[in-house]
Amino acid sequence: MVAAVLPALGLLLAAGAAPAAEKTIQRLGNRPAVASDVDDDGLARVIVRYKAGSALAAEGDGTPRQAQRLGRQLGLAMEDRHVLGRRTQSLRARGIGSAALAAKLAARADVEWAVPVRRKTITAALPNDPYFGANQPTITPTVGQWYLRAPDSTFVAAINALGAWAITEGSSAITVAVIDTGVRLDHPDLAGKLRPGYDFVSRTTTAADGGGRDADPSDPGDFGSAGISSWHGTQVAGLVGAASDNGIGIAGTGRNTMVLPVRALGKDGGFDDDIQAAMRWSGGLSNGASCTSASTATAACNPFPARVINLSLGSEGSCSVAYRTLVAELGAAGVSVVAAAGNGNGLAVNEPANCDGVIAVAGIRHAGTKVGYSNLGTEVSVAAPAGNCVNLSGACLYPLLTTDNDGTTTPGNNTYSSSDRPSLGTSFASPLVAGTVGLMLAVNPALTSSQIKALLRSTARPFPSTGAQEPGTGICQAPSATEQIECYCTVSTCGTGMLDAGAAVAAVQAAMAVPTAAITASATSPTAGTAVTLGSAGSGATTGRTLTGFQWTLTSGAGLASFVGATDGSTATLATSGAGTVVVQLTVTDSTGATGTASQTITVAAAPVVVTPPNTNTDGASSGGGGGAMGAGWVLGLLAAAGLLRRRAPRPAVSATR
Repeated sequence: MVAAVLPALGLLLAAGAAPAAEKTIQRLGNRPAVASDVDDDGLARVIVRYKAGSALAAEGDGTPRQAQRLGRQLGLAMEDRHVLGRRTQSLRARGIGSAALAAKLAARADVEWAVPVRRKTITAALPNDPYFGANQPTITPTVGQWYLRAPDSTFVAAINALGAWAITEGSSAITVAVIDTGVRLDHPDLAGKLRPGYDFVSRTTTAADGGGRDADPSDPGDFGSAGISSWHGTQVAGLVGAASDNGIGIAGTGRNTMVLPVRALGKDGGFDDDIQAAMRWSGGLSNGASCTSASTATAACNPFPARVINLSLGSEGSCSVAYRTLVAELGAAGVSVVAAAGNGNGLAVNEPANCDGVIAVAGIRHAGTKVGYSNLGTEVSVAAPAGNCVNLSGACLYPLLTTDNDGTTTPGNNTYSSSDRPSLGTSFASPLVAGTVGLMLAVNPALTSSQIKALLRSTARPFPSTGAQEPGTGICQAPSATEQIECYCTVSTCGTGMLDAGAAVAAVQAAMAVPTAAITASATSPTAGTAVTLGSAGSGATTGRTLTGFQWTLTSGAGLASFVGATDGSTATLATSGAGTVVVQLTVTDSTGATGTASQTITVAAAPVVVTPPNTNTDGASSGGGGGAMGAGWVLGLLAAAGLLRRRAPRPAVSATR
């Protein structure tokens, strides 16, 4: 018999009033670009390209060494910096501004152009959602969406979604499934962000919508023994992907990431068989060959399979073989599963967050310490803000602001959570991670679930060792039967660190960077029979990497040319033998194994035909001075003359005598 998932499984929350004590909670801009005319060392910086054919270009190609010559000529103390391509390098100078230096260089006859170096910063604009910013005048919490901003001395745990948005604002091609109590589909801040979902609550006694499984994933209210509805799925959905830059409400972590609402929890929670059916459907494992994005959502067809599944649910106990097998299947299909660690006040991580392959998320306070209610253990991958109040009475100071509904039992007005009705719990830390994964996939959709988990862990910021609310707060210990409230996280209890969305997305982008390959040739129109020297000047690796390998190949014209000597160095020699077009390719490899290629077309001209004139020496002497042999042309001339004489000789007279 399938075990009922108790209220602690269904929702990692208890909706309603602000908590009396943090440990008992169950439900728990952009800096403008700097345009300084000198760098941090007080030096002017420029990028200069020398004119083709100039002495500067000939001497400096591939090596930055023109500063001394230019400095003498301009009367400046200059230094070489970096090669940026053929005939192009950066320079620095003291005692002059960058713009003035660029103007002086650009005026030279041997310079093609020169431009000042400017500092750049992230270009992500703050979303215009009114509740995003701090110092809110009309709503609570007054700090707005503090958890999405860059971390500072107060909000140590903020996830720096702004840094991620500077790289990508997400993609509507990426979908995050929210398997939960359903979603209020009519919430204005979720408009246009929801894919067609499904309701997998099979028991009519807990469904609260008058039926079993169907294509309506809306939340009718999950009031049960507690007597109040949580609108939990609506809150989770908003944190993942609320409509952003729409001028109302909040911004979602995943910005343009889409949300797939899937209902598996009803009154007092849900059951494993319904949850696992919802997981299979969400990841597209139930889809037949005829199911496409143009299909209607049915129990056997999910037109928009999710790349990420968020599970803000759980119950005590070890990971069952059923969950373990399903998570592995989803991972093989490229689906990441993100789950809340649970709200057991520092006990062991709940199922399914404790399953291998799941990205388990612990909850931390705004200051970076473990929030009192969050579970912990070695199964946790990373920690994220879960909301905390600081005070024991009055308005909650640092909840997570998200989409909500004010209905007590059945749906009321669509609204937002607040300091008086706070969103608190590892349930709400998990969707911050799920939304971040959506952003990572927007940059590189080919990422596997294991790669995503590794990147989240490797880019997490270290936990703080100060800043706890209570004096004498200790270090988190391995879970036992004893509760642990606020404590200083370690890598063995709360994951490798605090979620850094900006760093995670940047790491994805950096991993996709490839080195630059460039080819120089001593001649691009050689004559057959001559050799061409090939070089790799201008090739280079991205910042923090080095070039470790070179490989030269012929991709066309192998019958017209061949390499002489090694083909795995920074230079190579090509011997030409026939007329036609030859294409040379250089592949460079950097210290991470990434490769870049470049090609160069070489047009080989035919060698001139050499005609040897006949020997005209009439005295029979060899022109070479030896052997007395006659040239072939001379011999043929003699033979031809002899034949002509024979034809012209008179025939003898015929005798009359018989």
